[in-house]
Amino acid sequence: MIPIKVAGAAAKPAMATSDAAGAAVKYLQPGALNLQALPPLSLYVHFPWCVRKCPYCDFNSHEAKGGDFPEQEYLDALRADLEMALPLIWGRKIYTVFIGGGTPSLLSAAGLDRLLSDLRTLLPLDGDAEITMEANPGTFEAEKFRSYRASGINRLSIGIQSFDAGHLKALGRIHDGDEARRAVEIAQANFDNFNLDLMYALPSQTLAQARLDVETAMSFKPPHLSLYHLTMEPNTVFAKYPPTLPDDDASADMQDMIAELTAANGYGQYEVSAYAQPGRQARHNLNYWEFGDYLGIGAGAHSKLSFPHRVLRQARYKQPKSYMEQVRNGTPVQEEFEIAREDMGFEFMLNTLRLHGGFSPNLFAERTGMSLNAIDKTLNAAEAKGLLYRDHLVIRPTELGQRFLNDLQEMFLRS
Repeated sequence: MIPIKVAGAAAKPAMATSDAAGAAVKYLQPGALNLQALPPLSLYVHFPWCVRKCPYCDFNSHEAKGGDFPEQEYLDALRADLEMALPLIWGRKIYTVFIGGGTPSLLSAAGLDRLLSDLRTLLPLDGDAEITMEANPGTFEAEKFRSYRASGINRLSIGIQSFDAGHLKALGRIHDGDEARRAVEIAQANFDNFNLDLMYALPSQTLAQARLDVETAMSFKPPHLSLYHLTMEPNTVFAKYPPTLPDDDASADMQDMIAELTAANGYGQYEVSAYAQPGRQARHNLNYWEFGDYLGIGAGAHSKLSFPHRVLRQARYKQPKSYMEQVRNGTPVQEEFEIAREDMGFEFMLNTLRLHGGFSPNLFAERTGMSLNAIDKTLNAAEAKGLLYRDHLVIRPTELGQRFLNDLQEMFLRS
């Protein structure tokens, strides 16, 4: 690949930034919505490389052959991408940052420090901003993670998935159970805020094995747990060659076990797959689920950006090489569209119904620029089916609605 030259990189984004400024003026024109205030804004940074692609993974990740990837070229592209996007978010503060992947912990300590320096230079970060980085236990080095913390990462999200060596092998993970435990110990020593990702209903997993994984995770007292049911996603190795998974009854038993065990240990379930100690919810993810705004930079990153009279979605080029080439051309965005007024109710409810505690009825108007009356008929229908509870303070899924969440969400399609 041809590296981005400093002089060229400065020249091309300057032109592209001018184009983006013109686009921003266009988005400020009158439109179909009427937002009284813009929602909180987050930043997502995508790092697209992994040591090895996991067979269940449908994220935009690509194997770094021999562990090698063009770090400096990619960091150059991220900065140029952000510079071009700035006119769309002028004057708005960033409240959370999430560096996801892929495996961002493949970044060198110097590379991560450069990335955060670029973000602080270009963006008005809130003084109390939550800055999260995803990490793979197979990449943990104590000194590097101390450097990450010193550079400004204040929350770590660790992809444990399981502490069982057999299950880790079946999932194609590059770490074993001992490395998983060592990674959590390093995280504990350097971060007072971290999340552990676990998966359940794994190939041939028993209820006792799933329970041991959750108990092991909680023995480290993480402030936050993400507990995901393994699913067969399209276009993955597991979809093509499906392993033998626990049946529905066994999976339901695991879910019941998780609910009981987390509650008994002081973890509140506040979202479909998210559990937290009091006051330790993931602020970045909460902003997604509350239909807040986010700017995504990096290969394949998605954005949702609000303006007074419209809400815009963007997606950047997915392949790392194509993305970096398009950044050099000043055109990193591959897809861009406004959310249609008739789709706004579904988009809002698709996110907010994931929250077990629900949302304030006023939030709908704040985030969509529309009256709640726009979805009143569907709200009534969902309430009549026992899937939804609402009063003047809250709208939330019932226990039945949580169990049949997909059905509940689909009710709001073009409602």
